[in-house]
Amino acid sequence: MTAKSLVQRHAKRLRPFSVKTTAILTHTAMAARTALVLGLSGAAAMTTPAMAQSTATTTSASAAQTQEQAKEHAKALPEVTVQGQDSAAPLPYAGGQINTGGRVGLLGEKDFMETPFSTISYTESFIEDQHAQDISEVITKTDPTVFTSGIPGDSEEGYSIRGFSSSVGDVTVNGLAGMAAFYRSAPEMYERVEVLKGPSALLNGMPPRGSAGGAVNLVSKRAGNDPLTRLTASYMSRSYFGGHLDVGRRFGEDKSIGVRINGVYRNGETAVRTQDKKVSLASLGLDWRGTRARLSADLYRSKDHADAMTRGLSLAPGVSLPALPNPDVSWNPPWAFYDNNDKGAIVRGEFDVTDQFTAYASAGINKNGIDTIMAPGQITSNAGDLRVNFSGVGDRNTRKSAEVGLRGKFHTGDIGHQLAINATYYDEDRDFYGFRNVLPQDWLTNIYNPEWGPAAYRPSDLPRLSSTNNKLSSFGFADTLSFAQNRVQLTLGLRHQRVETTSFNGATGAVTGTPYSESATTPAAALLVKLNDKVSVYANTIEGLSQGAIAPSTTENAGEVFAPYKTKQKELGVKFDLGDFAHTVSLYEIKRPSSYTDPYTNIFSFDGEQRNRGVEWGFFGKPIEHVRLLGGIAYSDPKMTRTAGGVNQGKQATGMPKWQGKLGAEWDTTAVPGLTLTANVSAASKQYFTADNSVWMAGRVVYDLGTRYATQVSGRPLTLRLSVANITNKAYWARANYGGVALGAPRTINVSATMDF
Repeated sequence: MTAKSLVQRHAKRLRPFSVKTTAILTHTAMAARTALVLGLSGAAAMTTPAMAQSTATTTSASAAQTQEQAKEHAKALPEVTVQGQDSAAPLPYAGGQINTGGRVGLLGEKDFMETPFSTISYTESFIEDQHAQDISEVITKTDPTVFTSGIPGDSEEGYSIRGFSSSVGDVTVNGLAGMAAFYRSAPEMYERVEVLKGPSALLNGMPPRGSAGGAVNLVSKRAGNDPLTRLTASYMSRSYFGGHLDVGRRFGEDKSIGVRINGVYRNGETAVRTQDKKVSLASLGLDWRGTRARLSADLYRSKDHADAMTRGLSLAPGVSLPALPNPDVSWNPPWAFYDNNDKGAIVRGEFDVTDQFTAYASAGINKNGIDTIMAPGQITSNAGDLRVNFSGVGDRNTRKSAEVGLRGKFHTGDIGHQLAINATYYDEDRDFYGFRNVLPQDWLTNIYNPEWGPAAYRPSDLPRLSSTNNKLSSFGFADTLSFAQNRVQLTLGLRHQRVETTSFNGATGAVTGTPYSESATTPAAALLVKLNDKVSVYANTIEGLSQGAIAPSTTENAGEVFAPYKTKQKELGVKFDLGDFAHTVSLYEIKRPSSYTDPYTNIFSFDGEQRNRGVEWGFFGKPIEHVRLLGGIAYSDPKMTRTAGGVNQGKQATGMPKWQGKLGAEWDTTAVPGLTLTANVSAASKQYFTADNSVWMAGRVVYDLGTRYATQVSGRPLTLRLSVANITNKAYWARANYGGVALGAPRTINVSATMDF
């Protein structure tokens, strides 16, 4: 890559950082490289290893000559102002919706064109413009490889990646497991939301909840160099109002100390009738950056409460999905609720041991509590008759997590190395409380016009039913070897993981069953070849880990402890960076074991298997001036390839569509400066509800429209946003997070106004 092309590529991505530098382009490539190094000595992220190596091997005589040439040309060229940000963070790509890179587990920050996996990283401005109220609304909006039911008011975020269900409990914060909110994360305290598609045991360790199709990482907001005071007022139909205050300041002569505060409050009735929500968040982000060391800390507390919450409905035997009701109906009474609370603290430190090696460590704690009264009802007839009783459930969770590691770069001859080593530790205590059948007898009503009786009685102190302690520890190592001036990169690594789980009787505290203690080693390999400045080809084979099980007492091999089972992926892809518009095309196969008891031998094993094969095309950026596109098309074949006794073998896995297509488009109108028109379309093919594929939910196409206007009032920036989701008010069945069917969200209007002070 020439110096000129490098400058042109990054200049389109930069955002303000108040850094001036003189970029000098000479008539020779060597002079251009030298000038770039001289002019951008403080922005290491804008130089490539190939350029650095070329400069280092230049003789001192040649360097002196090219410096003189640079000085002569500097006299003839005007000063160029290059605006950038901290070199450790990726820059926004053209259009500002997607970052040029992100964190790839223990490998650290990598440019997307040098990442041998399928990844995407959403910017803070994209999050704000979507009116997103949780993380799933960010990652499922335009990505066809990520699927969500679209059901509003569920107590837990739910989505799948590459056809495998992912748990919000596996979301990491700044790479640290277990530090996101346990059931639902408000996005206002994060500046980046990153998605890595496919298993990632080597990169991130074993996810506590066993997610296999991908990993989501959240990056905390940090104070920028310029003072920030931003206030956003919002409204969502029917009468859901909210506010968000975002304040950032840096202190000290060199602005080494940063403080970022975010406060959120939303309350009111949502677009679903009688469904009320109340959400609050308070977060504090602190950081200090020295010459060779950096420290940061995050503190947050969030509350999430909903009345008339959503629960999936099961189907009685022989009952098919009835005709669709109005999408704004609620199947829980106003007194059914969930009340979810999270608080967390995270600290992180980095130290540059040398110019080539950086050591880091982080630790955190998260405490969560949730209480509910819920109604997992059953549809008993094709006319929509509904039988309901209620249960009270409560969880108390304490999660502790830590990570320590070392990353560095060095050469052995002509071979470059990017070394990464880390160790992780995770400890979770979970207490489960609850009781069933709150009402003396089931309540009978109908899904088309549900009627409810008086509030169910819920004891103030629920009995503790069980307790579980889960410990995960791992050690990972990876080396990225680079050849041919960094155009060929081979990543090799492995991770050794240990899992220990003990269950206790909720009432007595005595250990129940057989404690689980097993380990596994997962290797990985990935190859990336940069064919030229615009095209990278990659391939990888990588594994995921999920905790095995202990054979039930009713089986022939009762008490047998199974090692963590491995989800295996093979992937081949190509990435195109056209400067303003980028594409990723990938082809993959993922095989995941599953457990079952053989009906003939009564032996419990992990001989079951689901195999997902798919192809994906994703794109983002500015194909033409004033237009931004973000979306893609994905085909996935999630098939049950091995089942107990061959029952349902070869059938499509439930709840997952074969086809998805999504497109988000924005147009900055030239007739009215500052006015942007937005549109989004999301299409999904049918999903099967039953394992034998006899009952399915029809496919759907949902349209969103909106507009955004950026102006100034009294010299202060003001952005007005309006969006209408599901503008046709389309009703559709979808599978709920905890099983059963529910309705997708009805037409929903969002309005917001953001002003900087």
